[in-house]
Amino acid sequence: MNGDREARMALGVLVEPGSRELGQLVRAEGAPVALDCVLRGVGVSDYLAGAVRARLTSAGLGAGPGVAARIVEGMTARADRLGARIVTATDDEWPPSLDDLVSASREGNMLRRDTDPPLALWIRGAGRLGDVLERSVSVVGARAMTAYGEFVASEFAFGLAQRGWTVVSGGALGVDVTAHRGALAAGGPTVAVLACGIDRSYPTANAGVLERIAEEGLLLTEWPPGTNPHKTRFLTRNRVIAAATRGTVVVEAGSRSGARNTLGYARLLRRSAMVVPGPVTSAMSVGCHVELRVPGTVPVTRVDEIIEEVGPVGELADPIQGAARPEDVLDPLQARILDAVLPRRPRTAEEVAAVAGVSGREARRNLPLLEELGFVVAGDAGYRLAAGLDVPRPPEDG
Repeated sequence: MNGDREARMALGVLVEPGSRELGQLVRAEGAPVALDCVLRGVGVSDYLAGAVRARLTSAGLGAGPGVAARIVEGMTARADRLGARIVTATDDEWPPSLDDLVSASREGNMLRRDTDPPLALWIRGAGRLGDVLERSVSVVGARAMTAYGEFVASEFAFGLAQRGWTVVSGGALGVDVTAHRGALAAGGPTVAVLACGIDRSYPTANAGVLERIAEEGLLLTEWPPGTNPHKTRFLTRNRVIAAATRGTVVVEAGSRSGARNTLGYARLLRRSAMVVPGPVTSAMSVGCHVELRVPGTVPVTRVDEIIEEVGPVGELADPIQGAARPEDVLDPLQARILDAVLPRRPRTAEEVAAVAGVSGREARRNLPLLEELGFVVAGDAGYRLAAGLDVPRPPEDG
């Protein structure tokens, strides 16, 4: 067996995802050579060789001739039984965005050593992975979300899906599953990136939503069937969520939230890092506010602002403005004169001029115009504010 695709599939089973050492070997020598090296324990570290031996022993396999072919054959048969498919970088639907993880693995930070691109992905769902992720945003956050976080995650995901954006998240409790539900409610695609085998519904409380995602969107994972979720696997999985999308939105995050880990990967990959501000009294927004202090982080409060950040050049969010008031049509001088007119006690043009700080000529010229526009009423004793005009005014005094 010499095929690059088959070698990547086998390596995806034998080595825990994200291995920088293996990634470098694959890029330097090709997947078939890398597979031969790890099976024979030649040209690789004792750590990597030992990890592969442990996997082979656990599966009841040796390292002799034909073992890789048996692994691939078993993977293919299992995928067929589960209604899944296996995608590698040699396939047309592979998203190039995941290859950006190569640069992340060069950062030299040991905490980010497992950041290499996936070698193989197990996928359930009909959509082509690259197409589904072409316009995508990840929405992540706290598992123990508040009512505020639930509202924001649902509204943002629904709005993004309505605008043709794929919502990507991790399928976890809290913000993740709420974002998935919001996208599904809008009839848009959503992608759940799992930290376990494609045959595992984790958490079990989300089994129904995950099944619906498989029908209407995509489920994907790097881990072969039967793999249980571990804490470190969630952190490893987060790099895929960040790399696959144009930007990451954190809705709520405690001080040690895994969502902050995803945002860190987004920054490392030069993706848009977006955070929703929360109440300063909320423990579930502490992490958000810490992240907002990091230079380059963008605060977002509505869907339009997210799309402005990740969408095409020129797709700008409309500025937020207060409710229109009738006096908005006036120029500054007219508004100043109107502000000097009282609701009940009439003032002469000269009195209005003195209060407004303008000349009597300006007051006499503009007050008739304000009357014509319906802002003031003229009488024998002078001018007063028109009845029913909602203009904030100070108390009437001498």
